Amino acid sequence: MLTKLFTPNKEIPKKLYSLAGLFTFILFLGIWSFLSYGGMVNPIFLPTPTVVLGTAVELLFHGDLLPNIGISFMRVLVGFLAAALIGIPLGILMGSLRIMEGAFEPIIGFIRYMPASAFIPLLILWIGLGEPEKMSVIFLGTFFQLTLMIMDVTKNVQNELIEVSYTLGAKRLHVFTKVILPASLPGIVDTLRITFGWAWTYLVVAEIVGASSGLGYMIMQASRFLEPDKIIVGIITIGLLGLFTDMVFKAIYRASFSWMRKDGL
Repeated sequence: MLTKLFTPNKEIPKKLYSLAGLFTFILFLGIWSFLSYGGMVNPIFLPTPTVVLGTAVELLFHGDLLPNIGISFMRVLVGFLAAALIGIPLGILMGSLRIMEGAFEPIIGFIRYMPASAFIPLLILWIGLGEPEKMSVIFLGTFFQLTLMIMDVTKNVQNELIEVSYTLGAKRLHVFTKVILPASLPGIVDTLRITFGWAWTYLVVAEIVGASSGLGYMIMQASRFLEPDKIIVGIITIGLLGLFTDMVFKAIYRASFSWMRKDGL
């Protein structure tokens, strides 16, 4: 049994798979509890799980946690949707047409190495400190990686499928809509799932300047007033929201492509 667990690409029971994740979570909580309850770390740096839980309940029922969640979620959603609406068709064209790949891949590949936070001063100059600036940071943080990943997914469509469609008399537009897009769709959904997770990682960066609401703003304010419990609540909340959106995409994947077998989805 032990040999099977450490054999590459070997299937294991689903129950054991879930127990492994639960064990890791319990181990993390145990280390946190040992360090905080045992007095190994000053509470100003690491509060106990009980304090963090109490702060979370207080912020949820008597604070502004829910409004901040709603505002941050809307910023991430709009920024990500803008990136997807442009990145998906552009990525498909880049993966299907060599001329489009040659035109856009070098510049997109160049810009994607630039940190989104470096564009904040320019975005403030160009569009001010309002909501568009924060959504633009999310957009810049996800668009370039998303587009290149969609391109790679499209390039992996079997060339035989395209050749057969031409042999059967399909026109170029039909090849895109009836062959390339359906064949790429599972990979596109998976790419969206991954890049939506990245979008959440840019939230604090997007809300670090000129914000008066949102989870990132809450975290920065807590940092100024030395409230580590609120910082941890904000971080955990962002993680839970990211996990929720990941589960939604996995459910969409399973419902839409039940004929495909993909571990972890």
